[in-house]
Amino acid sequence: MEAPSRSLGEGASMFVNRMPRYEILSPDAMNVLDAGWRRLMTEVGVEFASERAVRLFRDAGQKADGSLVRLDPDFVLEQVAKAPREFDVRARNPERSLHIGGDHMSFGAVYGPPFVREGEVRREATMNDFRDFARLAQSSGTLDSAGGVVCEPNDAPLDSRHLDMTYALQTLTDRVYMGNVVSGENARDTLAMSAILFGGREAIEETPVTISLINCNSPLRWDDRMLDAQFEYSAAGQPVVLTPFLLMGAMSPVTIPSALVQQITEALAGIALSQLIRPGCPVIFGSFLSNIDMQSGSPCFGTPESATGLLCTGQIARHFGLPFRSGGALTSSQVPDAQAAYEGLMTMLPTFLAGTNWVMHAAGWLEGGLVASYEKFIIDLQILEMLQQEFTPLEIDEASLAFGAHEEVGQGGHFLGAAHTMERFRTCFYRPFLSSSQNYERWMKGGAADTAARAAEIARKRLAEYEPPPLDTAVEAELADYVARRRAELGD
Repeated sequence: MEAPSRSLGEGASMFVNRMPRYEILSPDAMNVLDAGWRRLMTEVGVEFASERAVRLFRDAGQKADGSLVRLDPDFVLEQVAKAPREFDVRARNPERSLHIGGDHMSFGAVYGPPFVREGEVRREATMNDFRDFARLAQSSGTLDSAGGVVCEPNDAPLDSRHLDMTYALQTLTDRVYMGNVVSGENARDTLAMSAILFGGREAIEETPVTISLINCNSPLRWDDRMLDAQFEYSAAGQPVVLTPFLLMGAMSPVTIPSALVQQITEALAGIALSQLIRPGCPVIFGSFLSNIDMQSGSPCFGTPESATGLLCTGQIARHFGLPFRSGGALTSSQVPDAQAAYEGLMTMLPTFLAGTNWVMHAAGWLEGGLVASYEKFIIDLQILEMLQQEFTPLEIDEASLAFGAHEEVGQGGHFLGAAHTMERFRTCFYRPFLSSSQNYERWMKGGAADTAARAAEIARKRLAEYEPPPLDTAVEAELADYVARRRAELGD
């Protein structure tokens, strides 16, 4: 087998998953799902709350009744076929650039929580929290992106906080970042700041530099604000993640096959729109699929149903020749405890088994996505690092077979002092940075810190040791000037 693929540069993701994909849908099942989405798209249709979007579909020969569009499935497939199967996204540090699609997996931090948990304190997120989570992402060897709205900084003015968030992602990290999608205007600001950072609009259209999340208002409705942002990003050749937001029992029927049919319908309709805006622009087939608690109505995460849906989604996206987004370290737990860890793993493991290309919420998600947690951020990085190690193919060659060690030790001996062991003992096994393997007495003498306490200490240490990646002072000044000017124009 070939050696582990972990090299950076030349548009490559940090992690390449060459393990076989776990696929659970038979050809007959795929045919049933195919018939299902075709029927849903033609008989029920998808609503687009945008005159521009409806006009594009109508001009392309599709049936529109007000904002409701009934799409010809064959037309949709023609549009989907225009999207690239794989594409590159440029980071300001070339070694952090990403390749999206194929065997490549890229990981971003939690996205969207309005609250933060630090130790026992749960509070509203601030801009300083946003910057600290960006710093933690930059300090990580496993995250490819800090994401976008790592947390919602409620102490910053609503109209202009997107400027501060984008500026923080561009200056505190040198990795791929996500664009703001609250409005078309915010998207234009993200593009303008990206053009400053990367040398002009032409440069970012040649090779995209940001990925943006466009969520469907499930069931079967794309809202105007998201569509306005989609128009801006797709017109500029920047990839968008077209994501149905499905909690089975609330935003979709309770059965997994029905949810999959709805997901296909919504995602492909959004992808078709991007191709009408700019043929050939990159897109990502998005999936956010879980279920609710039928007793309380609360969202549930890390469930067997969500894992099954995730594995199906990977197979479906490959069927359509598209890179896809799903997964993460999702949990309903209120604190970074055992539930948070096992529910997170219940989502992250199928994320790897499915070979997900763009993984959001890979670190920090807590309390159903309402909270970004410092401790959970570190715990998730530990799980992610271990899974990356687990899914790296074995290197099998003459040296790793260690026949000479058997000749040296013989029968009934031990390998502790063997030459083969002495040559490799520092690197032969993965060493977790968070886990404790101390005996009980030593652990007690060291303060008896549990996982959450150790994670909090690691977060504090990494923040204290953080160093910003180098950035040309003239570019940084131009970005700061843009933020100040736009803030004044917005009245903040």
